[in-house]
Amino acid sequence: MGGGQRVTPETLERRADRLPPWLRGWSRRRLLGSAVVVVLVLVLGVSCLGSSGGRADVPVLADGPDAGVDGVRSPSDEPGGTLRVVAPEIDSLDPQRTYLPGVWNLMRLYTRTLVTFASEPGGTGGLVPDLATDLGTVSEDGLTWTYTLKEGVRFENGRPITAQDVKYGIQRSFASDVIVGGPTYVVDLLDDPANPYPGPYSREEDDPDLTSIETPDERTIVFRLRAPQPDFPYVLALPSSSPVPVEADTGAEYGRDPVSSGPYAITSVDPVTGILLERNPQWDPATDEVRTALPDSVVVRTGLPGLARDQALLAGSADLDISGTGVQQATTRRLAGEDEPLRDRVDDVTTGAVRVLALPTDVAPMDNADCRVAVAAAVDRAGVQAAVGGEVEAVRSPQLWPQALEGGPEGAADGPDPEAARAALERCGRPDGFATVLAVPDVASSVAIADEVAGQLGEVGIDVEVRPLDPASFYATDVGNPTNVAANGYGLVLATRTPDVPTAGSFLVPLVDGRSIATVGNTNYARLDAPEVNALVDRARLGEVEWAEVAAAAQATGAYVPLAESRIQLVSGQRLRNGLVMRPYDGYDVATAGVR
Repeated sequence: MGGGQRVTPETLERRADRLPPWLRGWSRRRLLGSAVVVVLVLVLGVSCLGSSGGRADVPVLADGPDAGVDGVRSPSDEPGGTLRVVAPEIDSLDPQRTYLPGVWNLMRLYTRTLVTFASEPGGTGGLVPDLATDLGTVSEDGLTWTYTLKEGVRFENGRPITAQDVKYGIQRSFASDVIVGGPTYVVDLLDDPANPYPGPYSREEDDPDLTSIETPDERTIVFRLRAPQPDFPYVLALPSSSPVPVEADTGAEYGRDPVSSGPYAITSVDPVTGILLERNPQWDPATDEVRTALPDSVVVRTGLPGLARDQALLAGSADLDISGTGVQQATTRRLAGEDEPLRDRVDDVTTGAVRVLALPTDVAPMDNADCRVAVAAAVDRAGVQAAVGGEVEAVRSPQLWPQALEGGPEGAADGPDPEAARAALERCGRPDGFATVLAVPDVASSVAIADEVAGQLGEVGIDVEVRPLDPASFYATDVGNPTNVAANGYGLVLATRTPDVPTAGSFLVPLVDGRSIATVGNTNYARLDAPEVNALVDRARLGEVEWAEVAAAAQATGAYVPLAESRIQLVSGQRLRNGLVMRPYDGYDVATAGVR
C-alpha cells in the first residue's frame, strides 16, 4: 500500500501546529448529555495525588508488567460505570477525515466497518468480520472483492445499514475539495485516472459514477480494484470505509454530529467538558462479536498535553489514554524508580515505527552501490539505540521489518564492521571517504540520532553535515520532493516509516517500490527503482513469494539502512478492566475496555 504515513510521536510533533480547532462552535445534540458530561469532567479533573497514585475509594488493578500485550489486564464482563479517556487534540470526529490512530481507536465505539481489527489477546493485528458476514471473497485474479452485510445492523436512528450506505461513506473520500485530512487509499485503488470520480458532492451533469463499487442489492457490495492488492481488507477496516447515511451527510460539517453505527453515539461535544458518548439503543450485540460495550458511557477529555495525560492515569482520574504515543520520557524515568505496584500497570510495546537511513540512489556518491554498502557497514545500531534513549525507548532493527510482524527476513548483521566499510570505499573509488549531507527533521530525538550516525561514519572517513529541517515541511517537500533532494545534495535522509495497517506490504511498498516514487510527499526516500525489487513486489501481492524476500532484496541494494524501532510504555488507569493492547493503534482497545 502506498499513500500517507501513519502518525507517530514524531509526526504528531510536526503536525501539532496545523491541527484545526475542531471543537469550536460545535452543536450539542442533547442538553441533558451536556449536563451529564459537566459532572463527569468535574470528577475527571480531581487533583492528582501522590507518586503511586492512590485514592482511598479506587482499587488499584495491577496484573504485572506487560499483562495486556499478549493477554488481558484485569479481565471482567461486568457492565456499568463511566470509562474516562484522555487524549491530545483530535483532528476530526468525521470517520472519513481523521488520520490519527488514537481517534481510529475511539471510533470503534461509534463506527463499524465491513471488517475490523480483532479484540483477541496477542492477535489484534488480525481482521475479523464486523458489518460483513465474513472476511470477503476475492476473485482468482485478485481484482474483485465481494462482501455480504449481516442482517439486523442499524444506524442510531433505527434505519437499516445497507450496502449503499457503505459505498456512500467510501465515496466521500473522493471529494478532496470537501473531505480532507483522512487516508485516501480507496481513491488509489478504485479510481479511474483517465476519468476521475469527483465525489458525491459534485453536481456537474457529465460527472462520472464510481462504477468500481457495485451494490446489486441492499446487502451485497462488490469492489473492483485497478490492480491486485491483498491488503485491501485492511483498507476496509479503516474508519474511512465506514457507512454514512446520505440523508444525514452535511459535508465538511459531518464531524459535528456523526451518525453512529456502533454501540455508542456521540451525545455531546463541548470545548471545555469534552466528548460524551452514551449507549446506542439500536446497536444489537448479536451482530457484533468484537465490541463488549461494558461502560454505560464514555467521556473523553481532549487537548491535554502528554504529562497531564500521564498524571491523570497515575493519579486515578483517567482510565486510559488514546494518544498512541505512550507515556512521556519524564514519566518513563519516573516509572523506573517507582514501587512495584505502579510498574505492574505498565505494558511495554514496539510501535512499528522504524527509523531508517535512506541513501538516495540519484545523489552522488550514493548512486554507487559500494558507497552505500560502506555506509551500511559503518553504522552501529547500539549507538543509535543509546542516542534515542536506550532500550526502553527503542529496539535495534537490523532488518527492514517491524518486530511485531511475523515472517521477517533473517540473518542481517546487527553490529558495525569498519573494515568492511573501508573495503567498500575502496571498491567505490573513494578510499579516503567522501562528504555528504544528512537531512533530518528538526526534532530532538531525530537530531540526536543524526549526530550519532554522523560520528560513526566519520570514523571511516565519511564526512557528514547534519542538516536539521523544518518538521512541518520535511516529509511533504524537503525530502518528499526528489528534485529538491538532488538539488541540495542530500546523500542521506533520516526518516521514520510506520505502516497504516499492520502488514508487510503496507510497510515495504511505499519505501521500496519504484512505482511509488512521487514528486510531492514521496515516501520512497531512497528513490529505489530496482526492476528485481518491483517484480518481487508484484509477485508478493499475488502470493507467489513471501514479503520477507522483498525486504531482503531491497536491503541488499544498500538503499536503506534500518536503525531502530520505537518502543512506548502504556500505563493503565487504576480502574481499567479488560486492558487489551491494540497494536494497530498503540493503545488499549477502547471497544472492550471496562471499569467494573
